[in-house]
Amino acid sequence: MQQHYVIGDVHGEYEMLLALVKKLPSDAKLLFVGDLVNRGKRGREVMKFVREHAHGVVKGNHEGYMQVQAEQFFLMLESCASNELDKLYRFVGGSPTLQPYNLLQRRHDEPHCFDINREGVEQLREDLAWIEMLPLCIELGTLPNYPLPVVITHGNIGDYWHLKDENPKDFEFYAVGNRLTPSKESPIFNIYGHISVECVIKEENFVCIDTGCGKHHHAKLSAYCIETKEVVDVAR
Repeated sequence: MQQHYVIGDVHGEYEMLLALVKKLPSDAKLLFVGDLVNRGKRGREVMKFVREHAHGVVKGNHEGYMQVQAEQFFLMLESCASNELDKLYRFVGGSPTLQPYNLLQRRHDEPHCFDINREGVEQLREDLAWIEMLPLCIELGTLPNYPLPVVITHGNIGDYWHLKDENPKDFEFYAVGNRLTPSKESPIFNIYGHISVECVIKEENFVCIDTGCGKHHHAKLSAYCIETKEVVDVAR
């Protein structure tokens, strides 16, 4: 039987992701809790990996940050004269979500002048369109050995599950950003990331899977098997 593994926040750490995947069954179905990008330098490659293999993923708050920064980039690009791209270069240099796209390139003959990297800009647009379509949750329904319907989100949504139909805007706010631990009254079994913990936390009605990848040097990247409840980790 094919096994499903939920992978915690990757945050651009592509090498750690590949190392983790090597430890999982070759036919495993991978599901991601979001925050594929930012902090690490290879967020573009992480997204490419997830997209090309059609892995399941929900939107995290750092995908939202990427959307905001990219919007600022394109607004600045529209208003920048060709001889003012150095200002835009500094903006991109301060954004870990945009750096991997190499959006502006120095001219070899004029090191203080820049050209727009059309390939990078186009790839950024494609990735933004993909992010726009990401769901806020993946509902797996009732599963053996789980007391409640299983739902994957980025932030803990257990105590706010009722907002899914009642108030979609507030539901998104909690689904990507809530940091509170679920109460025992939560109507779902929630597998989520967003809250950095030293080791995966497994409780009666939730699993917190973010073990700090990309956030500090000695952090781990973790995967949780839905069928066996096994945890697989890699560290630097």
